[in-house]
Amino acid sequence: MRVLLIFLLLFGATPAKAERPPFIIVNKATNQLAFIQHGKIEAIYPVATGVATHLTPEGLFTVTVKAKNPYYRKKNIPGGAPNNPLGTRWIGFDAYGTDGRTYGIHGTNNPQSIGKYITQGCVRMHKKDVEELYEKVPIGTKVAIVRSNEPFVAIAKKYGAL
Repeated sequence: MRVLLIFLLLFGATPAKAERPPFIIVNKATNQLAFIQHGKIEAIYPVATGVATHLTPEGLFTVTVKAKNPYYRKKNIPGGAPNNPLGTRWIGFDAYGTDGRTYGIHGTNNPQSIGKYITQGCVRMHKKDVEELYEKVPIGTKVAIVRSNEPFVAIAKKYGAL
């Protein structure tokens, strides 16, 4: 038995594949967000991004803040209020050293805006979509924001997410 165990350890047993952490890709060219988990694209959602190309930052960022019913400080609108433009969830990322307090993936009180170039820099999602994503995304998740004609699979491979 001991010889068999040694043989398996040396020649037959392979270490378990390291689990890849969740990963988000936002493609500004298509206004879509891909959520990658367990080494596969789990969901693709429609989103809204910046009214001008430069407003939604491009690059690789990290989720640093999550909030349910976020407060909208620009206009002093409490979380959960029907007129809150952030909707019911905030997934903030660290673009330009803002520590997740300025740029984020969030809901909206204007669902007709999804799919458009309309935001001041954030990524908007439908309520049900952002609430679903919120539950799956831990603090520390990487967010790649790109403007690309490549499919999500190709973009994800470039970042090592697949």
